[in-house]
Amino acid sequence: MTLFEYLGVLLSVIMGLGLTHILIGFSKTIHHRDTFRIDWVHLLWALNVIIYIVGIWWGLFWWSGLSRWTFPEFLFVMSYAVVLFLLASILYPWSLSLDFDFERHFVRNRVWFFGILAAAWCIDVAETALKARGGLRDLPPAYFVWVGVHIVLSLIAARTPSRRFHAAFAVFWLVWTLGYLSLTTLGQIAA
Repeated sequence: MTLFEYLGVLLSVIMGLGLTHILIGFSKTIHHRDTFRIDWVHLLWALNVIIYIVGIWWGLFWWSGLSRWTFPEFLFVMSYAVVLFLLASILYPWSLSLDFDFERHFVRNRVWFFGILAAAWCIDVAETALKARGGLRDLPPAYFVWVGVHIVLSLIAARTPSRRFHAAFAVFWLVWTLGYLSLTTLGQIAA
């Protein structure tokens, strides 16, 4: 087992717990669809977070090219996994009453959700720059525009309770992110 494989196990477990939490939330939503007040914007953000976690997990493979690790490097990468777990856990509370209102929950927790999302993107900038500086990956020219748009829109989303803005942002996020992931080197990382 390489050092990266050893360290990657804990990162994968933490991100996997975030994915599991969202999938359990989806499952509970299906089971209690007659009593829950389901919100499509909330469901789309849950899907967006799944895509984000899977994309970051996939991108962590670049770190396998680093032969020597320091504890601060590991803690930094670990912080990314922790932030992604927190992002996932905000979408679905640990217990759901049978009359749970997802729209109200989402709006009530938007400052935390979008604040953590903006923090995750800031960590991504530093993490991506470290990989590029270490020669582990190329930095796509559009990267800073892509992340900058995410950070700005996340900060606006944290401030506004506008249903129209949150709906548009959820759809934009999905299209913007899938487009970027498919058009950059992230799409071919393991090739």
